[in-house]
Amino acid sequence: MMGYSEDEFLLLSGLQHFAFCKRQWALIHIEQQWTENLHTVEGNFMHERAHDSSLTEFRDGILICRGIQVFSRELGITGACDVVEFHPSPDGVPIVGREGLWRPVPIEYKKGRPKEHDADALQLCAQAMCLEKMLVCTIPGGYLFYGETKRRQPVEFTPELRHTVTDMLNEMHMLYHRGYTPKVKPSKSCNACSLIETCLPKLCKNLSAVQYVNKHLKEEDL
Repeated sequence: MMGYSEDEFLLLSGLQHFAFCKRQWALIHIEQQWTENLHTVEGNFMHERAHDSSLTEFRDGILICRGIQVFSRELGITGACDVVEFHPSPDGVPIVGREGLWRPVPIEYKKGRPKEHDADALQLCAQAMCLEKMLVCTIPGGYLFYGETKRRQPVEFTPELRHTVTDMLNEMHMLYHRGYTPKVKPSKSCNACSLIETCLPKLCKNLSAVQYVNKHLKEEDL
């Protein structure tokens, strides 16, 4: 397989949206709809510093790089890593201008706390899979840093997690190509979504938009 062309690339960050809610992903990435709320503003503020490529530093023998742009033709995605640490390691990769070999460790910053679902881990794993293709190496794991707990949570890039990333991206490409927005599956998470007024989960729960309008027109005629 030759992979995807650049004009077919999807945003890597969309994987987290897709894993959280397929409809949310489609509203943002297919229909180009977006609404800010407190959660998204706080998250954007945290990522602004993490993505500042001018903040590259060398600390305690570790090279810390921010905002590294990554892509994968095989997966058809492009994006940026919040932080990638390069640790001295005999099984690492060479870096221009640095002696020795270095093992890349991706780190994704999130404003809240660890979640019950694996959306954040899938996004981090996709970053690692891009880095592996670009650097010709294997990355066994990385970290999720959560703003509320101020702690790193280790993530192992297992075969199962990698397969899930690949399967989800295949479905995302299919939906994007079709221009199809999936129907919503309402849950308690809808209340925290910045797109709740656009998505209208209650409207879509049991009726189509046409059915919903027709129902209320009939009620007005009674």
